[in-house]
Amino acid sequence: MLRIVTELSEARSELERISARTQSGQIQTQEDAVCTIVHRVQQQKDTALIHYTEQFDGLRLSPAQLKVTGSEIDAAYQQVSTELLDAIVLARQQIEAFHRQRVPQSWVQFGANNVVLGKRYTPVDRAGLYVPGGRASYPSTVLMNAVPAMVAQVPRVVMVTPPGKDGKINPVVLVAAQEAGVNEIYRVGGAQAIAALAYGTETIPKVDVITGPGNIYVTLAKKMVYGTVGIDSLAGPSEVLVIADAQANPVYVAADLLAQAEHDPLAAAILLTTDADLAQAVCRAVTQQLENHPRRTLTEKAIAHYGLVVVVETLEIAAELSNLFAPEHLELEVSDPWEFSRQIRHAGAIFLGSSTPEAVGDYLAGPNHTLPTSGAARYASALGVETFLKHSSLIQYSPAALQKMGSAIQTLANAEGLHSHAESVRLRLEQPDGGVVS
Repeated sequence: MLRIVTELSEARSELERISARTQSGQIQTQEDAVCTIVHRVQQQKDTALIHYTEQFDGLRLSPAQLKVTGSEIDAAYQQVSTELLDAIVLARQQIEAFHRQRVPQSWVQFGANNVVLGKRYTPVDRAGLYVPGGRASYPSTVLMNAVPAMVAQVPRVVMVTPPGKDGKINPVVLVAAQEAGVNEIYRVGGAQAIAALAYGTETIPKVDVITGPGNIYVTLAKKMVYGTVGIDSLAGPSEVLVIADAQANPVYVAADLLAQAEHDPLAAAILLTTDADLAQAVCRAVTQQLENHPRRTLTEKAIAHYGLVVVVETLEIAAELSNLFAPEHLELEVSDPWEFSRQIRHAGAIFLGSSTPEAVGDYLAGPNHTLPTSGAARYASALGVETFLKHSSLIQYSPAALQKMGSAIQTLANAEGLHSHAESVRLRLEQPDGGVVS
């Protein structure tokens, strides 16, 4: 099932192929469809939302039914076990505690001649969160997107999520949203939901930033509305890369590869190891664990197309290949993971040691699980409090400071041919009382 590669050139080629797995010839057709949806929602607002919800979800709603009611949220609590509620609350507490450590602080600096410089952080007014439906419910996605917005003190947090065929939202998702501080929830999904958040409708408010993963249509819609609103990232299918040496447990490694593959047929599960025996043992363990897997068909498809085992001569080569791939999730199942992690430059999240499966980060550890995919870890980072904040520069010059720096400012302005820029300084220097003409 898992293919083993030993040639370095072939390994590089396979990693490049897997990284580019979402670049298909169908994307132009998908972009055209998304463009039509986005423009129609922008123009027709709720009418378009109702139309597309019926077309894609088989559900006819009125505008008044788009918003989830308080009684629905109350009913959701009755359908969630105490054990699950306790787990949601614990996860929310862990995520909140971590993200509170990441809140950037506004600052000012007082320099010579009474120059004051600084930076002030303020939250966006409205955040829009997209929570996917489809193959599974994702309360963890709710928490990972909503809690940082809450920590950033965003005044209004709006969530959209696709309804089921019965028009209802999964109760676990509703409970997670309530626990995370979401202000309002709407039963709409797909590209039309992204357009509604970006442009606003009669029912759904326009937001300032949109976060949350979705299918290719959601991703393309986020790409299309970027600039009208901010976005977190353009998320691709999920991926894990495990680096393991001879001390790694093949059963654990196999489970971690399958934990990623069960997400989606396009999910990637990759092992780089210095031990050929471990590579064979992991392949056997994957086959065994797939035998009674409840998502076997989907998981086997991912493993068959985007599963890979590479046997390398040294861990240094493994690190080089990992940095080339820049994985969303990177597990270091080696004897000294902290020392080895110094060789890692590009990864969304790094899981160190055999007791730290990716699932720890997906649900409970605290760091965000919304991570850069498809090599974006080369330049991007996880979603966090900063996603919902923007900063303004603070600048104050005293007359003495302007007198000292004014000549250089005028020289630069004149070099750029901007007359009034230079004049705005010259007039202050030569007419400090304002020189107002009556």
